[in-house]
Amino acid sequence: MISDITVGQFFPGNSVLHRINPAMKLILTLIFIVDVFLAETALSMGVMLIAVMSMIPIAGISVKTVLRSLKPLRIIMIFTAVLNIFMAKGEKPLFSRWIFTVYPEGLIRTVLIVVRVIILLVGTTLLVSYTTSPIALTDGLEQLLSPLKKLHLNVHEFSMMMTIALRFIPTLIEETEKIISAQKSRGADFSTGSPIKRIKALIPIFIPLFVSCIRRAEELATAMECRCYNGGIGKTRMNVIKYRPIDFLALLCFAALGAGIVFLNTVPSGMFSL
Repeated sequence: MISDITVGQFFPGNSVLHRINPAMKLILTLIFIVDVFLAETALSMGVMLIAVMSMIPIAGISVKTVLRSLKPLRIIMIFTAVLNIFMAKGEKPLFSRWIFTVYPEGLIRTVLIVVRVIILLVGTTLLVSYTTSPIALTDGLEQLLSPLKKLHLNVHEFSMMMTIALRFIPTLIEETEKIISAQKSRGADFSTGSPIKRIKALIPIFIPLFVSCIRRAEELATAMECRCYNGGIGKTRMNVIKYRPIDFLALLCFAALGAGIVFLNTVPSGMFSL
């Protein structure tokens, strides 16, 4: 299941999403998150689902890859679904046993919340990590935060730190897989026993993983020092980021999507709302 986590991975390509300005992608991501939380009815949520599903072929990423990235979140989705099913109230119960009562409104609310989580995860990963290289993401974040330089904030260092953290997620996942395989070859069991026993069995994984993180951080720091890295002082870019018509067209599409969601929320949909 760990190998299914694709957060932080970059898939090279020449699609429309790949060509959008990285700084504009961060702006689009914020607008997209607002659009997702503005959706309050099944109709508006359905439009958001169609929009995010249409982004997958536009980005040139296979549906199988996107769906595989959702598998590690199954436990969180199940927990969220169960919690909302029994917490939501309605007029006429659909099922009642002991202290558990399920209402139709609760089922609909649960489906909409799970769909919202899926839309949020798929949309943000498509915009940020899947179609944006770490270098481009650093330059885009630095350009977006450049006004903060007037407040004497280290924008470049902050952007570099955030990008390195995102870049090393796949590396840490790969390292975790290697440690688990090594422990299993030594007879370790991670799938049987009580929950407490399973948690204790993870200790032989966390300790070498923590040591590996420290070692990789030291190696990265040494490599940057050997290359005379001194932050953003006197730094020039090989590729200058410029805004193009495709960037403003994407901004217009996301803004129009938000306006459409606000309008659809006013359309009566009975109990099919959050």
